[in-house]
Amino acid sequence: MHPCNLPARRPLVLGSTSPYRRELLARLRIPFETVAPHVDETPQPGEAPVALAQRLALAKAEAVARQRPQAIVIGSDQVADLDGVALGKPGTHARAVAQLRTMSGRTVRFHTALAVVCAASGFAAQELATVEVRFRALTDAEIERYLRAEQPYDCAGSAKSEGLGIALLEAIVSDDPTALVGLPLIRTARLLRAAGLELP
Repeated sequence: MHPCNLPARRPLVLGSTSPYRRELLARLRIPFETVAPHVDETPQPGEAPVALAQRLALAKAEAVARQRPQAIVIGSDQVADLDGVALGKPGTHARAVAQLRTMSGRTVRFHTALAVVCAASGFAAQELATVEVRFRALTDAEIERYLRAEQPYDCAGSAKSEGLGIALLEAIVSDDPTALVGLPLIRTARLLRAAGLELP
């Protein structure tokens, strides 16, 4: 790995259209822009949830780095994993109901993969943050009330832990708490420092 250590700081680009990742990255108080990565997120046959998250995070970073070779590019992807089965974004109310019924009383692992790439310098590094989330035993009435209130249809696992979804949970186990929201900031800061950006 070769840090991007030029006198002028390289631009930082988030290869994502996720408002959650944008809000999280803004916490680091580094100017950045967002670019849509336009990556096919279809799982490959037999692909494990961890492998899917890692492949897509790197693909997103590399896709944007091809457009912006002088920039330091962040790519990230999250996959919810229930006993080795990937749970995607539900997209609809009916699928969200089915997901929450399936996860009721069980532990789900949320794998958030991170990739940082700087094409001009050849820097490329990846990290993975896995968060264990234990759901309460949920009634159908609780599921309906929650989904009507928060409509988390764009979230893997059908619950927003940073919002009302926290009331569905019994426990969260993580060494990088922002990972569950979509971008593990402890790991992100570490990789950005390695890529040559100064952080507090």
